[in-house]
Amino acid sequence: VQLVESGGGLVQAGGSLRLSCAASGRAFSRYSMGWFRQAPGKEREYVAAINRSDGTTPYADSVKGRFTISRDNAKNTVYLQMNSLKPEDTAVYYCAAYGGSATPRNAVQYNYWGQGTLVTVSS
Repeated sequence: VQLVESGGGLVQAGGSLRLSCAASGRAFSRYSMGWFRQAPGKEREYVAAINRSDGTTPYADSVKGRFTISRDNAKNTVYLQMNSLKPEDTAVYYCAAYGGSATPRNAVQYNYWGQGTLVTVSS
């Protein structure tokens, strides 16, 4: 599976962005999909994921109520709608694919990764 993120950019605090992650290769619907982010000097952290089967969407507490993950299996794409952005949301955002039945929050469990897209939120 090859993953390509897009939609990052510079936005003012309180603004919105929608990230997309297009997948190619093996059947997209067989994968649970996750979004992670990594800020400068910090470890990669979990943001959200969407289960391949039941569509459950666990979120990190830091983004709950502001971010929404969704997927369109017909388009082989997963999205991350980000609203009410804060400067602390500034990071490189990565999408990842997991071939199991769970919806893991641990990055090491994911099988495939995109190259990332930079989101910068100015105050």
